[in-house]
Amino acid sequence: MIDNDISKPVAIEGGKKLPAPPVFTAIGMAVSYYCYPLISAGQFFLLLPLFLLLIAVCLLRVLRYFPGPQPETVYKAGIIVTAAAVGFSLGIAARGSFRGGIDLGVRAERVTAISGTLLEDPRTLRGGSGLGVLKLDSVTAAGGLRATAAGNLTVFFPSATIPRLKEFGRGCEIYADGVYSEGGWGPTFRATSVHVVKPAPGLEQFRTSLRMKLLDKFQNREGAGEIVWGDLASALLLGVRDDLDVDLSEGFRNSGCSHILALSGMHLAILSGVLVFLVRRPLGIRWATLLGAVFIVFYVFVAGSQPSLVRAAIMYLIGAFALWGFLKTNALSLLGMAFIVQLVFQSQTGLSISFILSYLALFGILTLGEKIRSLFRGRLPEALSGVLSASLGAFVVTGPVVALYFDSLRPIGILAGIVLAPISALFMVLSLAALAASFLPLPLWDFLDFVLAWVYRFLEFLVSYAGQAPGLSVSGPAPVLIVTIVLWLLVLFIQRRDEAYRNSVASLE
Repeated sequence: MIDNDISKPVAIEGGKKLPAPPVFTAIGMAVSYYCYPLISAGQFFLLLPLFLLLIAVCLLRVLRYFPGPQPETVYKAGIIVTAAAVGFSLGIAARGSFRGGIDLGVRAERVTAISGTLLEDPRTLRGGSGLGVLKLDSVTAAGGLRATAAGNLTVFFPSATIPRLKEFGRGCEIYADGVYSEGGWGPTFRATSVHVVKPAPGLEQFRTSLRMKLLDKFQNREGAGEIVWGDLASALLLGVRDDLDVDLSEGFRNSGCSHILALSGMHLAILSGVLVFLVRRPLGIRWATLLGAVFIVFYVFVAGSQPSLVRAAIMYLIGAFALWGFLKTNALSLLGMAFIVQLVFQSQTGLSISFILSYLALFGILTLGEKIRSLFRGRLPEALSGVLSASLGAFVVTGPVVALYFDSLRPIGILAGIVLAPISALFMVLSLAALAASFLPLPLWDFLDFVLAWVYRFLEFLVSYAGQAPGLSVSGPAPVLIVTIVLWLLVLFIQRRDEAYRNSVASLE
C-alpha cells in the first residue's frame, strides 16, 4: 500500500528512511540558485546537464530503496523528481528576483553624497569607526545633481557619528557626504559626515530603545564595579560584538569556534528552552512551545535578522507546527523547509557566508554526523559520541567553503567546540539570570556577577589555550573538497561494513 503522506520520510525495512520531498526541493533550489550565473551568462547548455544529473541522483536514491518497476517505485520517483524540479525552478526565481549590483543613476566617480535607510544596526570597528548597510534612495553628484538610486550599499561611518547612529538605530534615514569606490570587496562608501534626516518608524524606535536598555544592563550598574563579562553577554544574547575584547574574539576564531559567537540554533535553543522549562508544567508542552515560538519571533526582531538566527527561528516555528499536529517532519526536513522559506523571502541572504556555513554545518551534522555517530555507538559514551560526531560532521562538510573564504582550517575546533559550547551555554543561562536579577531589589546580582566573572575568566583561558593550536593553510577549496568527498565515502564504506558485522553478530545470538 502506498503511503500518501509526503511530509515525512518514507520508512524502509531495516530502519532506513528515504528523505522527505522538502529535502529534494531544497537540494534542487540550492543547485539552481548557486549556479544561476550560468543562466545569466546565457550558458543554458551547461545548466541542462546539471538539471538532468540532479534528476538522475533523485531517481537513484529512490531505486536504492524501491528496486524494480513496481507501482510504489514509480509513485515515489514521481514525487521526488517533481520536488527536485520545483526546487530547481524556485532557485532560479529567487536568484533572479534581486540584482547584485548598485544602480547609482550617475557615473560612480561623480558621486559625492548618498541618502537612504539603514537596514541594520551600525557596528563599531577597530579604531572607533563604524560599518552599516544602507538601502539607497538617491545620490548627489558633483554640481549638486541629484539622481534616484537603488541597491544596498556598505557604508563606513566616522567614529564621531557612531553613538548617534546607534541611538537612532535601524530604519532611520540618513544623508552622508563622502567618497564612493568599487574595490575588491564590492561597492562601498566612506562617509566624512552623516546627518539623520528622518527617525525610524515607531516600532523600530521601540526596538532600538529596548536594545539599548538591555545592553546598558550589561555595561553599567550603579554601585557595581567593572562588569568584566558584560561584553560577552551582549555578544551571546544580542549578537552585539562591538565592545567584545579583541583577544577573546580572536581566540574564538583561532580555536575554530567563532560560530559560538554567531547567534544561531544553539542560542535559540537555550533561550527558548529556559522559557519552555519555566512554563511547561502549568501550560503543557504544546502551549509552552507556542509561547516559545512567540518569544522567538520577538527575539529575532530585537536581536536582528542574522542569517543563522533566522534559519534557526524558521526551523523552530515549523517544528512547533509539527508538534501541534499540523505537519509531520524530521530534522532534515525542517532544514530543507527552512532553506526554501528563507531563500524565497530573503533571496539575497543566500549569498552571505554566514547563511552558507549555517546550513552546511547543520546539514553535515544531520547527515555525515549521524553516520559517524552510528559508528561510535557502543564504542564511546552516548553523550560524547553525540557531540563529537556532530562536530566532525559540521567541520568536514563546511571545510571547502571555509577554505574558499579564509584560506585556512582550524581542526582544533572539532575538540574545542565540545568543551567551549557547553560552558558558553552555562554562561548564557547565568547571564539571563543576572539580567532578571538586575530588575529585582534582591542582592542576587552580586552573587551572579561573582560567578559570571569566574566563568568568563575560565572561558577566556580555554579559548586562549585552544587558539594556540596551529591551523592548516590551504591554497584553495579544491583539495579540501576532494578530501571531504573521500572522507564521506570512507565513512559510508565503514558504516556498511559495521552494519553487516553487527547484523551477523546479532543473528548468532
